[in-house]
Amino acid sequence: MIEIKDLRFKYHRETEDVLKGINLRIKKGEFVSIIGPSGCGKSTLCLTLNGIIPKTINGDFSGDVLIDGINTKDKDVSEFSKKIGMILQNPESQLFAMTVEEELAFGPENLAVPKNEIEERISWALSIVDMEHKIDEFPGNLSGGEKQRIAIASFLTMKPEILVLDEPTSQLDPVGKREVFSVLKELHKKEKMTIVLVEHRTEPIAELSDRVIVMDNGSVVLEGSPRKVFDEVNLLRGLGIMVPDISYLTYLLKQEGYVKDIALTLEEGRRLFI
Repeated sequence: MIEIKDLRFKYHRETEDVLKGINLRIKKGEFVSIIGPSGCGKSTLCLTLNGIIPKTINGDFSGDVLIDGINTKDKDVSEFSKKIGMILQNPESQLFAMTVEEELAFGPENLAVPKNEIEERISWALSIVDMEHKIDEFPGNLSGGEKQRIAIASFLTMKPEILVLDEPTSQLDPVGKREVFSVLKELHKKEKMTIVLVEHRTEPIAELSDRVIVMDNGSVVLEGSPRKVFDEVNLLRGLGIMVPDISYLTYLLKQEGYVKDIALTLEEGRRLFI
């Protein structure tokens, strides 16, 4: 679904590449999380996935990013809106309509989707994010978690095949964070959507991801299943990345020979001691 070949990028006026020869492949329906220290290039990588880099944000760009076989250099950013939904850190930067219904209708209206189908998409998207009761609400009156769920729903009405989220819970309280991760779990399991998530909290990554990619200084330094990645405790802690508490505890126990493998969730941890 996504193929990245020898990707390098440097912003104008910068002296060093932000992305340094990235090579990645992401399968259709895969949930991939990207972690790494601040400034390592995670957000820049996300902006290459729908062509914002290099089409809108200029710089020294080389390599290729292919979305379902289409090179982002060959199409306008608007063309990829049908393929990719991009969710940013601050949901308020993406909400502008007077009602939730108008917000969700905006995208498909611009794609000239028939009115009855738009209504069906709105109903479906709101059911996915559990916000049907907010259809007539002014988005500005919603909580942070609700706003982010509406931002996600507004892209769902475009029926994208890929959802890219750049630290979508960074400005949310614990309740809002749980709401958003619950939606992502639903989209992955029931809708089989391809999801690329940049997130600094590793607990939800351990539970939700099929694969984790670790970046540092513009390069991929480690990738694999959550169990493989979070077993590399020394490498991650050296990058300032804290593994889930239960993974760290069971890693220490594994080092002493008490358990055979690390746990990714509390439920897994309990089973290790039964």
